[in-house]
Amino acid sequence: MQLLCAALLLAGCTEADWGTDQHGRPVAAAQLDGRWLVINYWAEWCGPCRKEVPELNRLASELAAQPVRVLGVNFDGLQGEELRKATAALGIAYTNLASDPAARLGLTSSQVLPVTWLVDPQGRVREQLAGEQTAAGLQGKLAALRAQP
Repeated sequence: MQLLCAALLLAGCTEADWGTDQHGRPVAAAQLDGRWLVINYWAEWCGPCRKEVPELNRLASELAAQPVRVLGVNFDGLQGEELRKATAALGIAYTNLASDPAARLGLTSSQVLPVTWLVDPQGRVREQLAGEQTAAGLQGKLAALRAQP
């Protein structure tokens, strides 16, 4: 019985975390829970994704002191060294999750790339934005959503 309880507790802790980033570092739930999340799906072969990277880097930098996190997810499911190389080649400076958070957050698959999801601090999806985004446009969307009751 004690072994079963320990296994359940460990499973619960693992589910709370978000896996690893492009550098193999753990992404703990404490880093993301209770924050607005800007989750961007991208691929190396996607031209608009490549153009969007500097905007997302800028957004991540500008909002670093606020309770907002910019996250990337590779559409093709790259892992490990492949993910690290791809993010480096594209100049992605923000955290990229090695594990797709779609099931965790109830995100539906998109037929277009890039696609960006805005998730509130309670974990509710507030908006899905298809196509290339700008830092200013995303800041405006976040400000409007944050102002809603």
